[in-house]
Amino acid sequence: GLGYVGLPLTLALAETGADVLGYDIDQDRVHALRSGIDQFDETPSEVIESTNARFTADPEELTGRTFFIVTVPTPIDENHQPNLSALISASQTIGARLERGAVVVYESTVYPGVTQEVCGPELARASNLICGEDFFLAYSPERINPGDSVHGVKNVTKVAGAQDEETLDRVVACYERFVTAGVHR
Repeated sequence: GLGYVGLPLTLALAETGADVLGYDIDQDRVHALRSGIDQFDETPSEVIESTNARFTADPEELTGRTFFIVTVPTPIDENHQPNLSALISASQTIGARLERGAVVVYESTVYPGVTQEVCGPELARASNLICGEDFFLAYSPERINPGDSVHGVKNVTKVAGAQDEETLDRVVACYERFVTAGVHR
C-alpha cells in the first residue's frame, strides 16, 4: 500500500538507488502519484516527481520480485478487534506471485502471531510454497506518525525481526540503506 507508511518507505528506499516498485490496489492513488500528487498532502510533489520508484496498481508487475514490504491498514472495529482483511488480501496477492527465496516483511500494525499464524499460511496457500523453507517472513512495525515532519522513516530507529538469522540479515541490510537512526534486531 502507498499510504502514509508505504509512500515514505517507497521513496526512501528508492533514494538509495534500489529498484523499487510501489504497489497499491487504488488505481486513482497510483495515477495521482504518477502525476506527482500525494492526495494526503504528506509528500511534496517535487519529491514524488524526482523519485526513480515506479508506481503500479497491476499485481502482475509484482511477479519476479524477491523482497516485499507490506504496509496496508489494519483498522479496528467498534469492539476494538482488528480487521485483517487488507492484510489477508495483500498476502494472497503477493502469494500468487511469490517465488522461492523471497522475503515478505509486514509493517502493518498487528497483534503478536499474525505474521506467522495468519499471513504465512495465506502466502503458502496462494503460492504452493513452504513458509520458512521456500519463502521467509519478517516483521518490522511501522514507525511513522502522519503529519509528523520531524520523526520520519529515516530518523526513527527501526525494529526488525524475522524467522531466521539469514532473513533478518537481509531485512536489516534493506532498512540500513536509508534508516539513519539505525535498526534494532
